[in-house]
Amino acid sequence: MVETLQPPRFGAGQQPVKPAHSGRRVAAVFDFATASHFRAIVFLVLCGIVLFLPGFFNIPPIDRDEARFAQATKQMVESGDFVDIRFQDDVRYKKPVGIYWLQAAVVETASSLGLPRAQLRIWLYRIPSLIGAIGAVLLTYWAALAFVTRRGAALAALMMCSSVLLGAEARLAKTDAMLLLTVVAAMGAMARVYLSWQRGEDPVRPPWAAPAIFWTALAGGILLKGPLILMFVGLTIMALAILDRSAAWLWRLRPVWGLMWTLVLVLPWFVAIFWRAGEAFFSNSLGGDMLSKLGAQESHGAPPGLYLLLFWVTFWPGAALAGMAAPAVWRARREPGAQYLLAWLVPSWIVFEAVLTKLPHYVLPLYPAIAILTAGALERRVLSRSWLMRGAAWWFVIPAGASVIAVIGAIKLTHYPAFPAWPFLAAAMIFGLIAWWMFEDSRAERSLLNAVVAAMFLAVGIYGIVMPSLTAMFPSAEIARALRNVVCVGPKAAAAGFHEPSLVFMTGTGTLLTDGSGAADFLGQGSCRFALVEWRTERAFVQRAEAIGLRYNVAKRIEGYNISQGKAISIAIFRSEGTE
Repeated sequence: MVETLQPPRFGAGQQPVKPAHSGRRVAAVFDFATASHFRAIVFLVLCGIVLFLPGFFNIPPIDRDEARFAQATKQMVESGDFVDIRFQDDVRYKKPVGIYWLQAAVVETASSLGLPRAQLRIWLYRIPSLIGAIGAVLLTYWAALAFVTRRGAALAALMMCSSVLLGAEARLAKTDAMLLLTVVAAMGAMARVYLSWQRGEDPVRPPWAAPAIFWTALAGGILLKGPLILMFVGLTIMALAILDRSAAWLWRLRPVWGLMWTLVLVLPWFVAIFWRAGEAFFSNSLGGDMLSKLGAQESHGAPPGLYLLLFWVTFWPGAALAGMAAPAVWRARREPGAQYLLAWLVPSWIVFEAVLTKLPHYVLPLYPAIAILTAGALERRVLSRSWLMRGAAWWFVIPAGASVIAVIGAIKLTHYPAFPAWPFLAAAMIFGLIAWWMFEDSRAERSLLNAVVAAMFLAVGIYGIVMPSLTAMFPSAEIARALRNVVCVGPKAAAAGFHEPSLVFMTGTGTLLTDGSGAADFLGQGSCRFALVEWRTERAFVQRAEAIGLRYNVAKRIEGYNISQGKAISIAIFRSEGTE
């Protein structure tokens, strides 16, 4: 890092020291890729494609958040109302409109290009997340260039690209990958302003580029997830102001013009939703969603320290090196670059650990700071030589454990051991073992690169092959497939006992969510109607059907697993034969 954990920048005629045995293929590819910024960008995009695309197109909608976002967007497209946010007849005011607009733009574009049934293709709704994930990787590279060399910046970006958590978010039609993009853009721009002030640079006319990126990213983050991005930025500024006993550098961000620009971008929709819904959006978003997270919302409560434990899995394969880099980072904590990155990381991490509601993706916007700090320590070769070096075994433990779990899960759910995934899972374990076996301080970079290759094979094996084969985990997709094969036109459905958002997305906005008695009443109201009755509510359905003289048959029975509730389910698809 500049003035922190990095050696002086390489000047004319100087070349970075190559890792030992750099003639090996993985290191040679990385050497070639980091020879220029253009190559590095192309390399990172290709890595993102390899890591994020497996399973992207063929994993069905995942309950509950992804399906809720996608269904709300689908209703926007169906209704043509791009101001209000609804899930069926209920308002959905937990998040602002940003992600819905992005998803709707993709779906509308696909429809205009002639893609059939575009509104039902979940992968279209995931495209903003894919763009956000790859964009966040590239912006991590850009942000890291303020702290480390081009090679170090590429390593930091690779750590983000291969991390387990970002790999999951890139495949989900939610806000978090795009939010990460805006946070990294804002923090990278602010870093450049802060470090130029620390270096004593006093330009007559401060450049506009960094402030423009900062305030635009801030507006984007607000439209995506409300004031959360303000927490990351605000806590960083407060920490730096306390440590430096000055915040004079903030004027270089041109706050007057910047605030005006941010308001121009965010106010139109907030005014429109206030005009439409009054105070309902703000009370639901701020009071009903954000403030409720101070408690254990939706059974996601957990004590402090959970994120630290999850970090070793969610930031794999970079987590092992991050642990080894921690002592050196702490020693350099008062140097400008490390101080900025720690101000980005530590205060917000403490807040997340203190809040009772905990979900793994909450800390994702903090991971770029960890990646850059780790890359700086890696460049300086100041990784811990103590017992922390034993953490290198983690490069093998994760692919080995994930492979075993994936195969056992496939056998349990499908009675088939997912043989096509075995070569990829084996390759992941082999590269993880190589990363562990070759690790030493001088070869840390090569170990990380081999671990990234392990992550690529793991992505293909688990996301690309195992997960799509677990049809029992996606009963909504099976139900929708069964309804598409019926002979009547425009089938309508009512669901009893299984009310997951994915079912509404797959079977239609008009799907009635009711109980067993309501499903029987619905079935008797016309032709081409189907009752989707989970076995726990079948008794109520049968009793009501007998009471109203409804004759019916079982068109199909779907056996599956509700991943949201963690229980096996059996859903009968009943079709009316008329009434007596």
